Amino acid sequence: MRDTREKFITEVDTENLSALRKLAESEGRPLQGLVDEALADLIDKYNKPRPRPHVMAEYLASHKTYQSLYKKLAE
Repeated sequence: MRDTREKFITEVDTENLSALRKLAESEGRPLQGLVDEALADLIDKYNKPRPRPHVMAEYLASHKTYQSLYKKLAE
């Protein structure tokens, strides 16, 4: 199955575009491939469920309370 493609025009920060071009060259990949990959990663990032704020707060608080235990477990 062939990808359906659509053109769109946007502006990109000069430094980001320069870095992206250098990355494409160093990886031996077309610029379009990196743009497609970046867009897919961004969409995936926003579609993933995120931890609820109160859950993250409890998780971070547990690090303060059980810091020494976590260090021992990591050893």
